[in-house]
Amino acid sequence: MAKPSMEKLRWIMQALRDPVTGCPWDIKQTFASIIPHTIEEAYEVADAIEQEDFTELEKELGDLLFQVVFYSQLGSEEKRFDFDSVVAAICEKLIRRHPHVFASSDFASDAAIKANWENEKVKERQHKNNDQALSILADIPRNLPALSQAAKIQKRCAHVGFDWDNIDDVFAKVAEEVQEVKEELHTNDTALAEELGDLMFAVVNLCRHAKQDPEVILRQANQKFTKRFHGVEQRVTNSEKNFEQHSLDELEAYWQQVKIVEKS
Repeated sequence: MAKPSMEKLRWIMQALRDPVTGCPWDIKQTFASIIPHTIEEAYEVADAIEQEDFTELEKELGDLLFQVVFYSQLGSEEKRFDFDSVVAAICEKLIRRHPHVFASSDFASDAAIKANWENEKVKERQHKNNDQALSILADIPRNLPALSQAAKIQKRCAHVGFDWDNIDDVFAKVAEEVQEVKEELHTNDTALAEELGDLMFAVVNLCRHAKQDPEVILRQANQKFTKRFHGVEQRVTNSEKNFEQHSLDELEAYWQQVKIVEKS
């Protein structure tokens, strides 16, 4: 059998999609039907990295690569594009977006590099729309997680100067939104939901100004809470009583014990 290679992986994909001898599940897939699998594989890559499980990361990267090969096979069958054209497109894009590496351009700072990157993306969007004027928020993926989508919207606006000057102003906006949420706490659900959305959007903006990825830091917070709650669960088990037999004060005491142990 041939050595592992991209050619072998593409051969496997073609065999799986063979209309006569292929796999029934793979044969019936479409671009739309494998989207959930692609998203899941991307999150599994992220999880392996966050867990620093590099053995698992190797496997998950293979799964994610297979998604690209799958889409490329579908594109080839429909005579839209193929794996080689996908590779050619990303090579061209990376070279064009990095003139400071592959050409004679020289940027003085990371900020200048990022500005050039955003300018190139604007040109790409205009070219895709036949140079017609379009919103700077055009083509932001609708399926992005809401936190990531909010951050991308804010970054696009900031690129054209629609942004707070400093992080203190952003924090003041968060405080303002907290007050507005408080005012709607006991009114109607629709008004409260709108104010909660504004607050979350403002917090994402604060994360961006603090140079933090809101999606990443919320996942980290989730993981921290989960780890601490496991400690509470262990203490509940050790008490030989179930959760319902504990008061909230007792559970809070367990939580504080877990935090003390964590810090020590």
